[in-house]
Amino acid sequence: MRVAYFNGQFVPENQARVSIYDSGVLAGDMAYEVTRTIHQRPFRLREHLERLRESLALLAIDPGMSTDELERVTLKTLARNLPTEAPDVDWQIIHNLSRGPGSGFQAAFSAEERRPTIVISCFPLTHRLARLADKYETGVDVIIPPQRSLPAQWLPVHLKARGRIHFQLANLQAEALAPSAWPVLIDPDGNVTEGTSFNVFAVAKDTLLTAPAEDVLVGVTRTVVLALARSLGLRVREAKLPLAALLAADELFATSTSIGILHARSVVDASDGQPAPTLPIGSGNLGPITARLRLALHAELGLDFAAQAKHYQLLVSLG
Repeated sequence: MRVAYFNGQFVPENQARVSIYDSGVLAGDMAYEVTRTIHQRPFRLREHLERLRESLALLAIDPGMSTDELERVTLKTLARNLPTEAPDVDWQIIHNLSRGPGSGFQAAFSAEERRPTIVISCFPLTHRLARLADKYETGVDVIIPPQRSLPAQWLPVHLKARGRIHFQLANLQAEALAPSAWPVLIDPDGNVTEGTSFNVFAVAKDTLLTAPAEDVLVGVTRTVVLALARSLGLRVREAKLPLAALLAADELFATSTSIGILHARSVVDASDGQPAPTLPIGSGNLGPITARLRLALHAELGLDFAAQAKHYQLLVSLG
């Protein structure tokens, strides 16, 4: 049985229940991080925890644990869960931290319970990656939904918190307008920013384009991909990316810790609420620069994401 770390104890994951009066429930006042394992070892866990610490600082939440302590508890949580799956199964590692009982509801809690809420859980990646297995070959479809990104002066872009409801609105709009398409947001000025759970890269001729760090949540895998691109001698430009440039891109791909790199085969501009004709991205196939970066990421991490997803698809089909 899988377990979660919940406020100082290891409990069955279905018992790690946050109070209805927790600030994370009442106000979305909860910082979070999601990383994964690679061959059952956490991928750049420290970097994810440092990003979590930045979000906690923005929310003025003191978890009462140092980054070192969070790292130790995370590794213990993972170690307790590993035996519940086969040795070739990798995991998501999820951190959720809030300030605890919300203001005005303190009387419902004992003195000991008036503390930050800390939940660390682990969930197998099998089914999630199995569902994406074919996408590594065919590519994904992208849609630009009506929902806009929030400018940094409205909401810090580096804050990773559960209260980012505009991302969920973008997901809902995408599902209504083009089921299965992946939403990529633009800002109020019409510049491409990021997906709802991934960073976005375009390729124009021989140049790799992506939004600047001050406009997006900087993904850990985004940073790795940029370093790999430069090591391969590719031209890289981190700058405002007008929607027109994305629509005319030769290649387009998404990056995240869980998926690695997935290319896009088409894009639909529905930013005004009415889907325009579907535009193919290049030939619709995996482009040469994206392919090079995928191979480089595979070599860097020692993991073929596409092969792992295919393997998980087979496992799921066999039950």
